[in-house]
Amino acid sequence: MCGRSSNPVLILMKNKTPSRSLKILMLAPEPFFQPRGTPISIYFRLKALSDLGHRVDLITYHLGEDKHFPNVKIFRIPDLFGIKRIKIGPSFTKLPLDILLCLKASWKMITGRYDLIFSHEEGGWAGSVLARTWRVPHVYDMHSSLPQQLNNYEFTRSSLIAGIFQFLERMVLSSSAGIIVICPDLRRTVIKEGFEKKTVLLENFIDFDHPSHSADEIRSKKILIAPQNEKIILYAGNFQPYQGILLLLEALAELKDRPVKLLLVGGKGEELENIKNLVHRMDLGSKVFFTGQVPPSDVPLFIEVTDALVSPRISGTNTPLKIYSFLKSGKPLVATKLWTHTQVLNEKIAILAEPDAKGMAAGIHKALFETEGQKRADAAKAYADREFTYSKYQEKITMVLEMALGKAKG
Repeated sequence: MCGRSSNPVLILMKNKTPSRSLKILMLAPEPFFQPRGTPISIYFRLKALSDLGHRVDLITYHLGEDKHFPNVKIFRIPDLFGIKRIKIGPSFTKLPLDILLCLKASWKMITGRYDLIFSHEEGGWAGSVLARTWRVPHVYDMHSSLPQQLNNYEFTRSSLIAGIFQFLERMVLSSSAGIIVICPDLRRTVIKEGFEKKTVLLENFIDFDHPSHSADEIRSKKILIAPQNEKIILYAGNFQPYQGILLLLEALAELKDRPVKLLLVGGKGEELENIKNLVHRMDLGSKVFFTGQVPPSDVPLFIEVTDALVSPRISGTNTPLKIYSFLKSGKPLVATKLWTHTQVLNEKIAILAEPDAKGMAAGIHKALFETEGQKRADAAKAYADREFTYSKYQEKITMVLEMALGKAKG
């Protein structure tokens, strides 16, 4: 499964605590913090580094909510352009912000001393240059393949731009002293480029702390969502086309005569209104409940009130971050039978559905109305409780740091 590796540096996992506290400059070209994929991942990187005793200076965008950890300081770029929102995926909006981020990071390197640079996404470009200039190790946190993002988000069809992104990605991988990948598909990409020995697979399986919920709270929320005592299925995440919301709605239409309610947690602005309009045109208004975007700490309550969870993603190769929380929930999980899911999931712990309306509808029906659904949910929870622990997360963070500092053996 995804959590295992034959990498010889696994011997470092025997020592969870680093040999010394490091001062780290982290580059995060993201609106931090906002409840979306990479910022959530960055949040838990900061938590683990802080808990391990390291000091981190985070350089990030002007947008986002401050989060506080011991020994972590946040330095934001100035708001020179009046940008109030940054969409998910590649965009020209990020270009001037990334230039400011690079300048601010350069100033921090000039005025301070750091043991290591730790970069995310396209921050790896600046991280590589700064690391070479100041002769410090660089860890690249590869949340996605940036050339692949151009296709996933239909950003451009220019072969020139794609070629530039491929060149830059190769440069970052080659110059980094340690590489983190978040799913087996990215690990396969890095191995293909010849960098297996300095790569660590670190899946985003840590959850936010959240309050416990009483039986009365769960019951009242369930009545609000499904007043006719319908079975509830939950989708949580953004409403980008690759997530397969249209496929999910088509599957719901196949189940129109069954007592099923779809709970959509997430979305805001135009993307939320577009889905609401689509639901209306499909005459599914009585079958769908919207919450809009909510804080990550609120999602567990919605998971508790649901009867099954769905991940209808139709494109891309990264594993959806939510999959790990879903596996821990003890609720049946239905996911499309595509590599984005099957690199982590199998038929023992999830219901894998064909990526079409009838296939997804059949999977949802099995999850809600057949005993097999709960059987797989119980197996998934047992697996997740064993494999996806915070101590293992910290061990892998330590592994990549030691690797970057040249302490890895083998």
